[in-house]
Amino acid sequence: MDENIKITPPEISLGKKVKTILTHNMVTVFFIVLCVIGFYYSGLSFGFLVNDIITRMIRNSFLVLALLLPVMAGMGLNFAIVLGAMCAQAAVIFVTHWGIVGLPGIGVTVLLTTPLAILLGYLTGRLFNKTKGQEMIGGMILGFFSNGIYQLIFLIMIGGVIPFYNETLVLSSGVGLRTTIDLAGGLRYAIDDFWRLPFTIAGMGFGVLVIAHGIFRYMKGIPSLGQEPGKKKYVFSGASGIALIGWLIYVRGSESVINMISVPMLTAILIGLMCVFTTYFIRTKLGQDFRTVGQDRHIADVSGIHADKTRLMAMIMSTVFASWGHIIFLQNLGTFSTYGSHEQIGFYSVAALLIGGASVTNAKISHALLGTLLFHTLFIVSPLAGRNLFGDAQLGEYFRVFVAYGVIGVSLVMHAWRKQLENKRRLSQQ
Repeated sequence: MDENIKITPPEISLGKKVKTILTHNMVTVFFIVLCVIGFYYSGLSFGFLVNDIITRMIRNSFLVLALLLPVMAGMGLNFAIVLGAMCAQAAVIFVTHWGIVGLPGIGVTVLLTTPLAILLGYLTGRLFNKTKGQEMIGGMILGFFSNGIYQLIFLIMIGGVIPFYNETLVLSSGVGLRTTIDLAGGLRYAIDDFWRLPFTIAGMGFGVLVIAHGIFRYMKGIPSLGQEPGKKKYVFSGASGIALIGWLIYVRGSESVINMISVPMLTAILIGLMCVFTTYFIRTKLGQDFRTVGQDRHIADVSGIHADKTRLMAMIMSTVFASWGHIIFLQNLGTFSTYGSHEQIGFYSVAALLIGGASVTNAKISHALLGTLLFHTLFIVSPLAGRNLFGDAQLGEYFRVFVAYGVIGVSLVMHAWRKQLENKRRLSQQ
């Protein structure tokens, strides 16, 4: 037999390609359709939607990105990031009490938050190492338990056991904090207002970065230049950047409301740095250890990797990143519920990640950012769409509750369904 004869694989039909794409991305496609329908029936203008989405992306993206490392290490969806949020809120409360404002206040908040987040991340990691396979439910229960301790401290001990004299923050009885804390004049917009650019200018800069990224990957041969999928990615990257820049040039020449939108650049840069860190961390020795442990703990042990220590490190890093992300969240919000702002952080972040196409075993930066975009788009349009469709404002609020909680269940069911379809396809090919 001639060894020079090349055996070409049979071509896949367009229908099968489309079916494969839809099967692999059914969760994301489903929520894209919901967003389009919701936007149509909401009656919102495109400019208003863009402005609200930018605000919510800036506010929430860092928190969702904090979920990636535990998934990579095989620990599933980390509902325990609520502990990091509690650390951030505690630090924000004390910095507000001391009257430290602006970026110096943010710096002090980070210094107070980080050691506490490391401690709680370590304790959480120790717990998860004792409950392997049950990390997600363990994280949820741990969040409820920690919330009880948090409320004991700030509702009973502050002003009672712990001296705390501040008429603005403490209840009239002198014991316990008020239910709402206003950050105006203190940490509110401390990061966001440091540097702002018009959306069109910031978008053009982002388009240039997208094009440069595609060219860089092409020049470096990432992936191999001989691979057709790699070439398609380069072309898509360049075309997307050019299309974005062209659209924004058109918008700048018009009287669109979009020209009035500004982007907090320092916050956007922090989110970008988080993405860059995650990308390059995966390529380090510790990042590869995370992947190995996540794929198979037995193989990791045989390879000389201490699985428990690796999982512990993943949980510490995730908790610290979650605490930093919650600081960004609070300064952007400007006011927060003392006893409630942290409670839904885990649910919202996990829901956003799942909508982006992630699963309990696989999560990427693209999943986090796309999921945050889709989740909050649906969160914006669903109440108004429900009211306009059914003529009842209460039904609109029901839609909001459905989005907040139902998407987690729907996403997990659809991911399980997709896994069954993939298993059936493998069996049929054998």
